[in-house]
Amino acid sequence: MVYINGKWSKGQGKTRAIINPANEEIIIEINEASQSQTVEAIQAAHHAFQYTDWPSNPSMRIAALRQLADLLEKNAETFASIETLNTGKPIRESRLDVSDSIQCLRYYADFVEQRTIEEKKRTDGTTSKIIEEPIGVCALIVPWNFPLLLGIWKLAPALAAGNTVVFKPSELTPLSFMELTKLIDSIGLPPGVFNLVLGGGSPVGETLVTHPDVEKISFTGGTKTGRWIYEQCARRLKRVSLELGGKSPLIIFDDADLMSTVEWALFASFFNQGEVCVAASRILVHRHVYDSFIDQLVKRLTSLRIGDPFAENTEMGPLISSSHLEKVETYIQIGLQEGAVLLQGGERIKERGYYLTPAVFTHVRQDMRIVQEEIFGPVITVQPFEHDEEAIGLANDTIYGLAAGLFSRNLERAEQIAGKLRAGTIWINSYHTPYVDAPWGGMKQSGIGRELGPQGFAAFTETKHVNISQHGQPLGWYPSHS
Repeated sequence: MVYINGKWSKGQGKTRAIINPANEEIIIEINEASQSQTVEAIQAAHHAFQYTDWPSNPSMRIAALRQLADLLEKNAETFASIETLNTGKPIRESRLDVSDSIQCLRYYADFVEQRTIEEKKRTDGTTSKIIEEPIGVCALIVPWNFPLLLGIWKLAPALAAGNTVVFKPSELTPLSFMELTKLIDSIGLPPGVFNLVLGGGSPVGETLVTHPDVEKISFTGGTKTGRWIYEQCARRLKRVSLELGGKSPLIIFDDADLMSTVEWALFASFFNQGEVCVAASRILVHRHVYDSFIDQLVKRLTSLRIGDPFAENTEMGPLISSSHLEKVETYIQIGLQEGAVLLQGGERIKERGYYLTPAVFTHVRQDMRIVQEEIFGPVITVQPFEHDEEAIGLANDTIYGLAAGLFSRNLERAEQIAGKLRAGTIWINSYHTPYVDAPWGGMKQSGIGRELGPQGFAAFTETKHVNISQHGQPLGWYPSHS
């Protein structure tokens, strides 16, 4: 299915089976968009940007975002169920995603409503107006781990700013945004403002990235694909935002409350099966508490409830697909071959479904691939450190800089160390929670730009300076010599 210019139609591309990762059964077969349909969606968005009042009518946009938030809230349990069915994440996590999505839509509606144009009176008698305008057609490309939430993180500010959109969910997890498109259709946006195309990188993603009428790409996903997108956008100086991979450290100091820290470490590392860009996949523990931490971590992991993601008490579901499960298992073998000790986990636990027990590696070296490369699954390394400078050095010693966590009772010390960590988000004595009014993004090879907050809105705008002279006084630079 595709949704183009306000109408549903059958996709003319390949047919893809959407799989339930909890039991490997086919949920639905869908027809993806063809290249010509993707171009048609871009043209519809381009026409809507040029010939409707959507870009210049903030009242319409505010009303639409609030109406969509209300409808999503009314159907919250339906969306949570769809998300769990398609991704395998526990139902309590899907409910959290839906709630955060509603909050994001309302935040950007309020943000636009409260926005004012900045004016400056000049000493030459003129007035400057600093105006933020929409960019144009934005292609929003979203991964499979948080299909609804990460989609809304892009869609809400893009629409709030007055852009028109072509949206591509992951080919593995399109179901929640297909359902959301029904809600969008019901609120009566001008045709072409929002368009949905389903499919993989070729031809759908490639067409979106390379088409000249797409003015902005916002992509969340792997660093390799992000680098290719960046190169393509550079050829046309196309605007781009990239939220990419991570290998985030969690630093535990010897003065931390170990019992609560172990629970936070589980949450930081294995929430959403570890399939989170900011997941704490490297645990750095002060030597004085290292053994105690390991003992408590293993004890808590053995009681982790892994199973049916629809069960209310399930704490961890299956991985997203068979190929991803095999990729994660390959990294476990790499860790063993490199000489690390697999202390616990890394085993399949059911005959059907892509379930894997959380894997904990110890006795690792900093140059090992399991320490340096993003695995994007329930695999962590635990390393001891002796002093603060060593912890900082280990934490910063990867190509990534997305997030980090610190646990210590000494907040002054923790804030000083946070200032030395190269990461876009740092939590002290907590982890994972995004705040809709605070920026989200990475340093180094974890991406370019920020989502959420005012920065997330600015990423979908162009800034224009209009200077106004009230009376047009003679300049006197070229005086008449006649």
